[in-house]
Amino acid sequence: MRILFAGSSAIAVPSLSAICNIDGIELAGVLTNPDSPRGRHGTPQPTDVGEAAGRLSQSVPVLKPEKLDACAREQVNSLKCDILVSFAYGHIFGPKFLALFPRGGINIHPSLLPKYRGPSPVQAAILNRESITGVTVQSLALKMDCGDILAVEQLQLTGRETAGSLSELLSAKAAKMLPETLKKIAAGTVKAQAQNDSEASYCTLISKDEGLIDWSQSAAEIEAKIRAFDPWPMCRTTHNGLELSILESAVYNDKNGNILENKPGRVLGTDKKSGILIQTGNGILAVTRLQYQTKKALFWRDFLNGARDFSGSQLG
Repeated sequence: MRILFAGSSAIAVPSLSAICNIDGIELAGVLTNPDSPRGRHGTPQPTDVGEAAGRLSQSVPVLKPEKLDACAREQVNSLKCDILVSFAYGHIFGPKFLALFPRGGINIHPSLLPKYRGPSPVQAAILNRESITGVTVQSLALKMDCGDILAVEQLQLTGRETAGSLSELLSAKAAKMLPETLKKIAAGTVKAQAQNDSEASYCTLISKDEGLIDWSQSAAEIEAKIRAFDPWPMCRTTHNGLELSILESAVYNDKNGNILENKPGRVLGTDKKSGILIQTGNGILAVTRLQYQTKKALFWRDFLNGARDFSGSQLG
């Protein structure tokens, strides 16, 4: 069975590698986004999947079309693929494109569908402080993330995951699930289960502005946001006109009760075990790692050595 793998983000790389080691399965081509400028000098660089494909095999063609138009379809059709496997590619496949694959297509989605359909399910699970998430392999449908479920596995959450660390866990789980699913498809033994649309929830693309901290939110909401937006777009506030990233935090166990007379965003002081204490709209946030724009990230004690006016200041 010949496969076209479509993906762009780093989360998809282990699944791409897994395909290369399945008996009876041939990686016929890789579809990814075009190279884009990166780094200080803006040099065009391949996507994570594009880079990985080059390392895995020099003989497998890597397609990087701007659009999935007639020209792209002609390139794909020439590869004579049986099935499309998609993971974090970033484009919706139309009916003409899907018609190129006799066995249709499957998509790997890092959530327990029908929960968190859309482009940011990893962040959504953290933002909503879920205790469990997982990976779903679904058949590709014309509506986003609405295909029949072919395989699903759950993952218990600790409440300390960042988007980066959770993506790595789900990425590894997906790579273990994919070979068995493809073998069942090839053998005609895979069982499909329709999604319950009445239970569906959705997530959207994340913008850089969403990283701005609203101190009127609760400490629990802000702490989850800091983890959900790590490594991008990172959570930020301002101090004395300077942009300040909050990198690590926890909800403070305030034995004396919430100090309501302080305005949200007020730096209350420190706790030698918990870090810098900041008032929120409900509860206190204990911050342990911070970073001024253009400066290096610092542990809270080191940070205060260079920002002696920080305690008692107003953030945001």
